[in-house]
Amino acid sequence: MSKQTGPEFLRFFIPVVEVLRELGGSGRSAEVTDLVIDRMNIPEEEEAVILKSGQSRIYNQIAWARLYLVKAGLLDSSKRGVWSLTEKGRTAELTADFALQSCRETQSQIIEQRKQRGEAKAQEAGEVEEAEGAEEQIDIDSVDTGNYRTELLNLLRSLSPEGFERLSQRLLRESGFQQVAVTGRSGDGGIDGHGILRINPLVSFKVLFQCKRYQGTVNVSDVRNFRGALQGRADKGIILTTGTFTTDAKKEAIRDGATPIELVDGDQLVEMFEDLQIGLVPRADFDIDHEFFVEYK
Repeated sequence: MSKQTGPEFLRFFIPVVEVLRELGGSGRSAEVTDLVIDRMNIPEEEEAVILKSGQSRIYNQIAWARLYLVKAGLLDSSKRGVWSLTEKGRTAELTADFALQSCRETQSQIIEQRKQRGEAKAQEAGEVEEAEGAEEQIDIDSVDTGNYRTELLNLLRSLSPEGFERLSQRLLRESGFQQVAVTGRSGDGGIDGHGILRINPLVSFKVLFQCKRYQGTVNVSDVRNFRGALQGRADKGIILTTGTFTTDAKKEAIRDGATPIELVDGDQLVEMFEDLQIGLVPRADFDIDHEFFVEYK
């Protein structure tokens, strides 16, 4: 196979569109990302590579591919967490040349927009060489490369382990769990606490949870070890992390015949803060759509 031309994230350009087509035109970001990783047979070792920003390198590259697909008009910058194809995305013939040409056209647009905003250096657009900008931290659901979600994640990663455990306790309580207690005992198989989730007056589940406050990935062996610790002690487990989970870890969590484990990664933690409206102060904000004004110049 010949060496790919263009930035490294370009290898995800076509798979993202193909996966969305198979899903009927739209899909949750986490679902699309997992299917792309599966489709491309990305090994768990590559998923575990973390950038200096603390973001998974693979997730970072898929996020950049999504950004460029939005700018190229193939994906809609729609509701947070949902990626959807435009008419162009549904019908375009997907070839390597098409992907590269779309990438270059998008880069030219970004360069021009940033020049109009007084940002003269072309490197800001993440030029074709991946080293320039393709590894800047980027929110996988956002077309902007820096916002409160990134800041919140960094803040969570800066907490002490004990502080993150207490914060996880608060999040579980706010989400409807009862009798939530942090144990944090060493030698307890990584179990940091327990709680009760009451479904209705007659049905409830005992849940054990584990908190992983770090930037890395939680792999399949971490999930297996946690399940071994909760076996026979609870109906369900939860792992909360400020990092990410590998695809194999996600598969292991829902393996048939095993105690189910819910996985909550950094992005889902941020969504919990948003939904519960704790730790965040809502405000209205607008960004200028520079492309809208081009025809009026």
